[in-house]
Amino acid sequence: MSHTLVIRDGTVVDHQGSREADVVAVDGEITRVEPATEVAADTTIHADGSYVAPGLVDAHVHLMMDAGPDPASDVDRSTASLTYRAASNLRDALAAGVTTVRDLGAPDGIALDAAQAVEAGVVAGPRVVACGRNVVMTGGHGHWFGREADGRDEIRTAVREQLKGGAGVVKCMATGGVLTPGANTGAPELAPDELETLVETAGAKGVPTAAHAHGTAGIRNAVDAGIDSIEHGTFMDARAAEEMAEAGTYWVPTASALAGIVDNADDAPIPDYAVEKAREAQAAFEEAFEHALAADVTIAMGTDAGTPFNTFADIPTELALMTEYGMTPEGVFEAATHTAAALVGVDAGRVEPGAYADLVLLPGDPRTSVDVWSDVETVVTRGRQVDPRT
Repeated sequence: MSHTLVIRDGTVVDHQGSREADVVAVDGEITRVEPATEVAADTTIHADGSYVAPGLVDAHVHLMMDAGPDPASDVDRSTASLTYRAASNLRDALAAGVTTVRDLGAPDGIALDAAQAVEAGVVAGPRVVACGRNVVMTGGHGHWFGREADGRDEIRTAVREQLKGGAGVVKCMATGGVLTPGANTGAPELAPDELETLVETAGAKGVPTAAHAHGTAGIRNAVDAGIDSIEHGTFMDARAAEEMAEAGTYWVPTASALAGIVDNADDAPIPDYAVEKAREAQAAFEEAFEHALAADVTIAMGTDAGTPFNTFADIPTELALMTEYGMTPEGVFEAATHTAAALVGVDAGRVEPGAYADLVLLPGDPRTSVDVWSDVETVVTRGRQVDPRT
């Protein structure tokens, strides 16, 4: 049965600016953004002067992680327990005003199944675009929940397995990482020819790619291979930033991931190796941001939610961190809505006819203050007002 939603008397705001208008959505799609007093609605939301904005799009999460001090401790947890955790994380994200997430690594089809469960209305949550298992070299970063593969033939097979499972993005580990014991954070892991094969194989099916890459060499290898987005990019130098900008490669900084470790290192049982690597990475991160902004790299918001003390309920904290690293509130708003939606590949992140009716009501203008995201008044997903706790 068809369903019409009307949001009345709000200030509509997105990357194109603001305007006083009603928003009409039919069956989950925005059809009008203009005065619509004559429209009969199944559901009417009275904005009463609040700001009507696109919901947040988080381009980097791990639904099966619990933000505990040591993600590697999950290696022996059952698929069922991780799935319950994913359902809880989805509800927390939706309550925070997040209407789309991109999961970049989970075992056993957990995130792929979560996407279907949300779509079917089995669980409340944001839209989910998932990679399945991230492709990693044998023993590489995140190997306990990844798909280990070495050489072009194994990489091709690994990618095809994820595509067969329904992956909407293919994610790989181009360098080591903070949360894997024995891994060198910035050192290249997958070789250039392996990255090229990954991109070619995913591209044959029209599926985009993402690369976890901290170090400059790994970043440049990924950009040269045609990877669509660099995740983290912690040690990015000026040359790597310029190459990313020239290639049109997105950067997903995930400032919350490092902050969660460093800010809690003295009070929580985070492994010593992770604390040491995180502190080294955070020291370089400010320069990486400077290089990216100077080169005009396209930045999309992502948090790495699920990593230590980096919860789904606190996803909007990333916006504040991005301003601390030099972005304007308006730039952050665009990165967290329109730009992130374009990267993830969903028709969201804007308030105009043809877009998904994934919206939030906010008490103030998100283009001038990131603080308004701490008080999300109403969440609409698929054209229906939702209570994430039901």
